[in-house]
Amino acid sequence: MNKVKDKMTLHPVMTFLILTGIVIILSGVLRLLEFQQVEYTVSPTTFEYSTEIAEVENVFSFEGLKYIFSSTVSNFVNFAPLSSLIIILIGFGVMEKSSFLKTAITFLTKKMKKNTVTFILVFLSVISSLMGDLSYIVMLPLSVAVFKYGKRNPLLGIIASFAGLTCGAGVSFIFTSLDSSLLSQSLLSARVIDLTYRMASISGVFIMAVAVLVLSFTITWITENIVARRLPVKTEEEEEMEDKVLTRRELRGLLFAIFAGVTYFLIILYNIIPGLPFSGNLLDNSQILYVDKLFSYNSFFSNGFVFVVTIFFLILGLFYGLGAKTIKNNKDFVDALGYSLDGIGKTLVLILAASLFVSVMKYSNIGTVLTAYLASIFRIVNFEGLPLVFLLFIVSAIATIFLPTSITKWSIISPIAIPVFMNAGLTPEFAQIIFRFGESVTMGLTPLMAYFVIYLSLLNKHNQGEKPISLLESIKYQLPFAFTTAIVFLILLTLWYIIGLPLGINGNTVL
Repeated sequence: MNKVKDKMTLHPVMTFLILTGIVIILSGVLRLLEFQQVEYTVSPTTFEYSTEIAEVENVFSFEGLKYIFSSTVSNFVNFAPLSSLIIILIGFGVMEKSSFLKTAITFLTKKMKKNTVTFILVFLSVISSLMGDLSYIVMLPLSVAVFKYGKRNPLLGIIASFAGLTCGAGVSFIFTSLDSSLLSQSLLSARVIDLTYRMASISGVFIMAVAVLVLSFTITWITENIVARRLPVKTEEEEEMEDKVLTRRELRGLLFAIFAGVTYFLIILYNIIPGLPFSGNLLDNSQILYVDKLFSYNSFFSNGFVFVVTIFFLILGLFYGLGAKTIKNNKDFVDALGYSLDGIGKTLVLILAASLFVSVMKYSNIGTVLTAYLASIFRIVNFEGLPLVFLLFIVSAIATIFLPTSITKWSIISPIAIPVFMNAGLTPEFAQIIFRFGESVTMGLTPLMAYFVIYLSLLNKHNQGEKPISLLESIKYQLPFAFTTAIVFLILLTLWYIIGLPLGINGNTVL
């Protein structure tokens, strides 16, 4: 019976290809049925509504098939996770080959309880939204090392970190460039009702700070008490590892790495601080807000962030290797550069299949039309108070499954939802927070989220079972986190609404 079940298990690559075929056929059917929806936008000059028809593009046509054949290669090459993952893995390779990761993690976690290690990893994953999408590239490989050298199953680290990254995607007490873009859209929608309305960048800091802590504890508890029981207690690598005592060479290597790493960090830090002599060289000084100076499209720091982090990892690994004598010459260093790229072929094939699925879905415009349809619900119902709060939460959660991109989604929802909120006596700030909480719940459940493929590929790379981990199985691992996070967020929102607590500085629940 188990052999039959194993044969029926679809490899993730085949699943992505089948889903792509389904989207192609579905787009043709929906186009034939003239599935479309009115999409509302707000003029930035007159603050009045304008409308356009969002309709499904037929991929099951000559033009659609032409798009697939002509763009698949370029979409694969330009697929965000691909280049970022390869560059970051080069840095990880040096850290791992030189044994820096093994020594550093052993030194930091040897006397920690496993729950504490999990909490720290989850907490860092939650707050790493400051880095944007690149947090997936950094935190997921790091989670493998933390659990592998912490003598635990690496799969558990990957699952926990991905839950923190996705469920915490909309939870940040630090104002990010994404928050800035969403706030601009919220303000534009708010001025349909009130031309003088103002919004502060720190208007949600209180509820976000509470959400970060509560979410981190919640994900840690689920990881240790639910998910850990579904995975093997030990892997073959863990059974071979013995309690490690750091040698003098290893400690010297750590000191070398810390000194070099701190020096590099301070140099980068000085160059992203404005106003000091010869500082701020990595910023886009044409922007007004500091977060936009740091993460705008023209910011050197933003554009080169992956390489900045990779160089940091290279420095840590190289100087540790020099101090610990694990890197003795240039050949050892060059070999270490490609260490993490060994066996990456299967990952590249998986990324190719995922990029094809995402690009076809985007071309079909199905996600946009569905989101516009969900947004139109606010014009039909006559909800107020908590029912209105729950409605926006649910709409955001459902829309994210088909359209994960936050800015695109909010630009469709906010022109309708925010005026309804303001007429019901609720602030635009509260609406934006509800939206962010809602989309975070299902962010980890949709393979349309570009970085989902990194999570899936790492699960399969470190899976020691006989059969691959399927797409459905990888989603099942995230379901307990999604359901529990939804409950936690709804409780937080309800408490803030009932008690009337301030959302942050210059931000209140009720107008």
